[in-house]
Amino acid sequence: MELLYALESIRTPFLDKLMALVTNLGGETVFIAAAIIVFWCISKKCGYYMMTVGFAGTIINQFLKLWFRIPRPWVKDPNFSIVESARAEATGYSFPSGHTQNAFATLGAPARYTKNTVLRIVLILLIVLTAFSRMYVGVHTPLDVGVSLGIGLILMFVLYPFFRDMDDKPKRIYILFAVFIVLAGAFVAFVELYSFPADLDTGNYASGLKNAYMILFCAIGLLLVFHLDRKYINFPTEAVWWAQIIKVAVGLGVTVGIKAALKAPLLALFGRHSISHGVRYFIVILFAGLIWPLTFKFFAKLGKKD
Repeated sequence: MELLYALESIRTPFLDKLMALVTNLGGETVFIAAAIIVFWCISKKCGYYMMTVGFAGTIINQFLKLWFRIPRPWVKDPNFSIVESARAEATGYSFPSGHTQNAFATLGAPARYTKNTVLRIVLILLIVLTAFSRMYVGVHTPLDVGVSLGIGLILMFVLYPFFRDMDDKPKRIYILFAVFIVLAGAFVAFVELYSFPADLDTGNYASGLKNAYMILFCAIGLLLVFHLDRKYINFPTEAVWWAQIIKVAVGLGVTVGIKAALKAPLLALFGRHSISHGVRYFIVILFAGLIWPLTFKFFAKLGKKD
């Protein structure tokens, strides 16, 4: 707590706003948007890589949160204060840091994938800054952040060769995604069947259960997208800059709309069980990975001279 108290002592309104902005780089929304944009417009390999690092990291992160059940810094020490704007998303257990974990998917995977040294350095610095911001705003300890940095680094380097060699060794991707599905299924079983103590944080449990089903169905969706695109669709990522903007703006808008529109009916259909979130993300994955990309050949032709 000494470091957190030291950071608390140097807070200013300007730094509070800056760190609150930086910490959003580790948010779920930024990760999803970044992964989709890369997948649609830059590199399918890097897009798959980002999503796999992100989803695998979420499984590990949520498992550790529910297993160790370490409270947030201000819960352990009521005299400690946090930046209030960070409180809304800092629910549940503290260890390890989910935002730091997500930063490796959003920023770390592209940093490992790119050949541009300057871009790589910038992305790495943003990861470090995101991790620092979690401590500055007071929602995580150095241990929370350090473990997430370690997990993120391991996933980033272990998974990279699979996607680097994806075109030449596609069978390894099938095996990787199959293992991913098995691990996600095991995590669902753990959350559903494990006998947790009576003092379990119900909010964190609900979040863990929701994420468990989400990751399982996303893993299944990724496998389907990879297979069907490779065999039948093979959508292009190239297009002139203004066509890319239209492609992303319309595609993301429809994707977000589908995600929002399906929430209530699927919750009702499944009796508010968390599996509804998994089914919803599965549909979103299929739309973003298979349906909307059917338009990409059209976008690729825009701006080209006959």
